[in-house]
Amino acid sequence: MTNKHLSHSEMLQLKRVNTPTIYNGWEQITKRDAAKECFNLEETHDFMPEKGPMIGRAVTVQIKPSDREYLDNNRSAMGDYYEYVSKIEGPKIMVVQDLDKPKTYGSFWGEVNANVHRQMGCVGAIIDGAIRDVDEMKNAGFKALAQRLCIGHACAYPMNWGEPVEVFGCEVKTGQLIHADKHGFIVIPEEDESQILEASMLMDQYECETVIQTARSNNCTDYIRFIEQIRAAGKEFNSKAQEKFNHGGEW
Repeated sequence: MTNKHLSHSEMLQLKRVNTPTIYNGWEQITKRDAAKECFNLEETHDFMPEKGPMIGRAVTVQIKPSDREYLDNNRSAMGDYYEYVSKIEGPKIMVVQDLDKPKTYGSFWGEVNANVHRQMGCVGAIIDGAIRDVDEMKNAGFKALAQRLCIGHACAYPMNWGEPVEVFGCEVKTGQLIHADKHGFIVIPEEDESQILEASMLMDQYECETVIQTARSNNCTDYIRFIEQIRAAGKEFNSKAQEKFNHGGEW
């Protein structure tokens, strides 16, 4: 199948559902190891859960807030970095690797960068480090998943951008499609992108038509019978997934 990038309208459809729903569809279509690849293996913290999911193209950058020497010798880096980000088509999600990890000295993200990047078509960021100015970032309409909060910026400056990074145990490349919410994030491989919308919507539909419907509509107190009905619904769910994707469901 020819690889196909999703349109903005198709991204908006995926934004209506949570990230676990995207995963459920993705595992049906991918040839990757869905138990170990393409999602965060470490805990993330969503500091704007009320904003719901975000979706966009990854734009990668590395920072090292402890490195004063780099900052002193590369004062033009910020402008060059901004120019690079501005030329990439949105919606964009900034993916930031903090090279000081596991220590945290300062944040690249706060009120200023949230407003600047929002104007350049960025909807949010995934930072394997810290953020600050949470309320001001929310006011800017900018969502962030990060490791923690902090109070200072130290010498946070863009060091490398556009290169592969590793954040929360997951490798991310610029241009990859990312879906993220309070549960974490998933990076959709290019070869799976053309099918991810249909697969995610159908798996959610199959769940609602079978196991969830059975569980929610059953008010009996005969739990032996109830479990039998759930097992039957699970078999129906598996059958639907197998027929469509040639891959079993989770039951």
